Amino acid sequence: MDDSSGLESDVLEIVNVLEERGESPSVWASEVERCMLERGIELPSLELGEIVVGNLCFSRNSPSLWKFMDQAIVSGLLSPLHAFALLTSRVFPHRQRQPEAYRLYLELIHRCGISFSPRDFSTQGEKIAKSVITALQLTYMFEVPDVDMGTSLAFFFCAVITNLVDCSLEDLGLELTYLKKGNDRNVPPTDDKIQVNEKGNSKRLEFLQQLRRKNTAMAMEVAEKLTSDKNAKMLLHLLRHKMPEMFRYFLQRFHFIQTQRTNSPNLLCIDHILAKLSVNISLAIDWKPLVHKRVPPRGLDDLALRSINACPNSVGSLPACWIPFDIFMENTMDGKHLYATSAIDILSDLTKTLQVVNQASWQEAFQALWISALRLVQRERELVEGPVPHLDARLCILLSVTPLAIVGVIKQEVGMQSSKGQDSTMDVGSGCYDNYGINQPSSIERGLKSSIQLLRQFSGLLSPPPSIVSAANSAAQKAATFVSNLKKSANYGDHAETSAEAVGTMMHLIVEACIARNLLDTSAYLWLGYVAMPSTVNPSPTPKQLSPWSIFMEGSQMTPSLTNMLVVTPAPTVAEIKKLHDIALNGSNNERGAAARILCGASLNRGWNIQEHVLNSVIKLLSSPVPSDISGPGGQNQACNTSSGYMSMIRPLLFGLCRADILYIISVYGRVPDVAAALLPLCEAFGSLSPTSTHRSTSGEEPSIYSIFSCAFLFLLRLWKFYRPPQEHSVAGRWGPVRTEVTLDYLLLMYNSSRGADAKPVYISSFPNLESWYLQNQACVAGPPAADRTHQAANQILTMLCRKMTSSASSCGSSTSSSDDSCPRPCLPAWEMMESIPVVLEALLAACAHGRLSSRELTTGLRDLVDFLPASLGSIVSYFSSEITRGVWRPVEMNGVDWPSPHATLASIEQEIRDILASAGVHVPPSRPPGGGGAVILPLPMAALISLTITFKLDPAVEYISGVAGPALENCAANCASPCMPVIGALWTQKVRRWHDFIVMFCARNCFERDQAATCQLLGSCFAAFLGSSLGSRGGVDGLLGRAVLPRGSSRGITPGILYLRSCRKFYDPFFLARQLLDLVLASNSPDVAMLGASLLCIAGGPTLVQILYAETVPTWLLCSTGHAPEGRAAAVMLFLAAAFVWGVGQRSALWRPSAGLRAVVVRGHAEFLAGRFTAECHPPAWRAYVSQWLLLVVQFAPQWVPAMGPDALRKLVCGLRAWDKPELALALLETSGPLAASSLFFDDPLS
Repeated sequence: MDDSSGLESDVLEIVNVLEERGESPSVWASEVERCMLERGIELPSLELGEIVVGNLCFSRNSPSLWKFMDQAIVSGLLSPLHAFALLTSRVFPHRQRQPEAYRLYLELIHRCGISFSPRDFSTQGEKIAKSVITALQLTYMFEVPDVDMGTSLAFFFCAVITNLVDCSLEDLGLELTYLKKGNDRNVPPTDDKIQVNEKGNSKRLEFLQQLRRKNTAMAMEVAEKLTSDKNAKMLLHLLRHKMPEMFRYFLQRFHFIQTQRTNSPNLLCIDHILAKLSVNISLAIDWKPLVHKRVPPRGLDDLALRSINACPNSVGSLPACWIPFDIFMENTMDGKHLYATSAIDILSDLTKTLQVVNQASWQEAFQALWISALRLVQRERELVEGPVPHLDARLCILLSVTPLAIVGVIKQEVGMQSSKGQDSTMDVGSGCYDNYGINQPSSIERGLKSSIQLLRQFSGLLSPPPSIVSAANSAAQKAATFVSNLKKSANYGDHAETSAEAVGTMMHLIVEACIARNLLDTSAYLWLGYVAMPSTVNPSPTPKQLSPWSIFMEGSQMTPSLTNMLVVTPAPTVAEIKKLHDIALNGSNNERGAAARILCGASLNRGWNIQEHVLNSVIKLLSSPVPSDISGPGGQNQACNTSSGYMSMIRPLLFGLCRADILYIISVYGRVPDVAAALLPLCEAFGSLSPTSTHRSTSGEEPSIYSIFSCAFLFLLRLWKFYRPPQEHSVAGRWGPVRTEVTLDYLLLMYNSSRGADAKPVYISSFPNLESWYLQNQACVAGPPAADRTHQAANQILTMLCRKMTSSASSCGSSTSSSDDSCPRPCLPAWEMMESIPVVLEALLAACAHGRLSSRELTTGLRDLVDFLPASLGSIVSYFSSEITRGVWRPVEMNGVDWPSPHATLASIEQEIRDILASAGVHVPPSRPPGGGGAVILPLPMAALISLTITFKLDPAVEYISGVAGPALENCAANCASPCMPVIGALWTQKVRRWHDFIVMFCARNCFERDQAATCQLLGSCFAAFLGSSLGSRGGVDGLLGRAVLPRGSSRGITPGILYLRSCRKFYDPFFLARQLLDLVLASNSPDVAMLGASLLCIAGGPTLVQILYAETVPTWLLCSTGHAPEGRAAAVMLFLAAAFVWGVGQRSALWRPSAGLRAVVVRGHAEFLAGRFTAECHPPAWRAYVSQWLLLVVQFAPQWVPAMGPDALRKLVCGLRAWDKPELALALLETSGPLAASSLFFDDPLS
């Protein structure tokens, strides 16, 4: 208090002295500033504002002091916002007694308006904001949760306008009824101590009276000017949407004016001002900034305005804006990649994102989704045989994944509509697809129905493949029977439809899939033209046979013949699955095994209408607790007796689930983490048991301990790239792969995060034997095997192998292992053997390298080890991978004497590989000299691994072994110093001739691991094929991925898009790939190409590449670019779309859910980069176009990203946009943050 009194005395003394001298107000300000600095008071000073305004109102109400206050504001001594707030609260109550002060206040506010200096928003911004709120005394009327400059501006603007209007109307004699209905006007009481002597001077009285009348009109003029300002319109817009209570308080005055203008004669004198004021308020209310106009941003307008129905119907062409659907669906056909996140959730969020970005109706979005899925089915050529997903997998996408993705979209929309005004969420996670009876919004329901009905226009896509013609006809017949029965019940008389079988199309299967998920009801059967009958009626229709499922549900015994029929016939409903599940848990030993076989048969592979329920059932069985006599201590010799029922169930379940086609289904449903968590206790328990026999029992149907452990263990290994070294052990001088592969720890993290908080988490440390092997594997792939492992088990294994070699020397080189079981075998738990295998392998390789063991004996020994314990293949692969990478073993010649020779087919295989690549526009030089001469040299571990793998039989019963060997062999080939995939291809084509085409394609994609020039050619070919600029290319999806309907007799080859999708995970430099894709997009300046570039980037590297694009590639280009505006817009479109595809545009997204937190980090970092560059003097056209376009896309399509930018970056961006004369875009950025950031709208110098 003493300090403030002393400051006031010093300031008044300075003012009095200088006023007596006749100095100008600028000198006053200089002296006062010197005094303030001597006292160490920060400027602008709130204390000085209180002193100056306190004396003006009204003890020293002199013109000179008013001039000094004006000069103090200009000089930065006072905060204009704080000074005007103090004046507002003190001048209005005394406007009649102090009309001159009121006039000066009106002149000052008329001149300054609501544009303030950035000094108001300095370090004292928070203090100024609180002082303004306190001075206006509005807090008792409105709740102010957070006080900052934006809030204080909103309150100040509202207080000034309402006081101007209220006082003017009151001075004109109107009774302000709206104040009586609510809170009284916030005007401080009049200070009765302040008296103004106006007696005895008639001229003075007349002057003051005229001044009061002029003040009334001028107050309305000031209000009209303030509301006509563009910034005021923006602030009113923010008030309306973010502070509705204050906005209603504000609008009460203008509703009152509208009702009184025609009734009150007192308003005639200012009617013209009221008319302008009303227009300003109406414009502010009706004004919609750019974010609400939904005008397509420049760069996406071409995409948004294209109609699906304008495309050729016969082949189902789509506008380029929907190509992410085709790319994502075709990418799921790569059997080498397993999804840790459900493809259903990914496709659901992708549908939502494309619907928003393309500004399409739900009918257009769903129709594009169905057409892409139909194209996927028709694109299956059935010409390449091999261990890859085929037609059933493509039908799974069409008839299971796509309907469930639509269910996810509808759930999200319902959740958004139900959560308006409240914070509510809906769980749309994987495994939660029961009870689809949801109250669908009418717009989505109509859009879905219309999208399916309009599919009839695309007749070329609706022809069912031959293998499912009967299923399509059955679906059509079901509809025909329903219509027939409906007509009978309606007494329509006799009809002849049921005498002939209806003709079905893919549309009938789609409708049945939607009905099964409650997306449609049976009224779809009544659609015009849905039931189609053949032109000729079969007079003697074939009698229908009773379904085996009907026999089963009637209670018949599960005989072998019935079981076999149920295995190959999909279950019709969920009821049959529930009964099978109960039998698998509680039936007899034979029944439990049969039920497990049936569940893993056609019902899981082709039961598309109930596939998710079948998968849930088998995973529950797989996760059932291991019996205590197996998992507990002791009782190992009794395990096969007391737990035979469990083993009878678990063995066919494991062997059924580890098939390539079933593993694909597990992947697209996002259940890989669940399966991994279920396999851990199985591996731990069965790997700890000793076998009951010393002889081999891994073949046949009996459930042996080794066979169950080996299948479970190898199945677990297939779920993650166990043979890959950790990222930190990548080869020096090379970046890691563009997509980081999942690990077992990551899968368990995903599993634990998907469960409730009350569920017990699963950690690998809970399984000590498995953890020991896991750590040993990580150490092995990163370096040589440890030398301190126990050698007792290794000696027993080596003894077994050596005796086998000597007793079966004549059969060591055969393609199958010997059937002689006379040699004693170790009776050790599997984990003890697994731990010692690296030592065994090192001994075998050393013996072979020093000539003590022939190559044939080495191969025979390795094969016999795999036959005895198939799980040992995992340790063999990890050990050989590390040894090949180390490169310490001598090379050997594949000459056909010591090692198998590839020379018979090597030259032709290499030529076919080059031809395949050339068909996609990639030209690579020959890896061998012309003529194919020269010896084929490979490292010893590589030769041993190849020789071992070509001895495996391609039998479905041992598919779990080849499923591990194939990818591991490919990875080992990539680690060799010289290309050896052609050698592998040549040897395997000699063994499996029917896989010739698959093997050649398999080998062709490996050139991209070493050759960045080939990668550049492939990327260029993809863009050329998409644009139709390559020779013979149709452009669009047809050019990129191939025709939807492939005519017979087409030449063998591969499209650039298919080759890219099968090879993109081979690219090893993510920075190089991101830069190449950006350059291709910039070269075209087309939104179509930006959509393609974003799609290809996300498919290849996901969040990793998107983060690189935001943090490295685009900023580097912007800092170095001198390009034109179209390049900037194209880069912005690609950057925005890439992030939208990966993380979605909404509040929550299932897209790559574990990395969703990166979105806020990436967006904030990029916004800070852009905001920091606004201070630069020179902004090239490409830079300005990029910034404007990216921000426009964000505010239009992803407003949920704006809060992540941060207040500082947001303020700088808004100021920069205002400097570029883009106020609407600036407001759009602020609208998501509300008036808390509104201070940026009122800077006089936006970039200062």
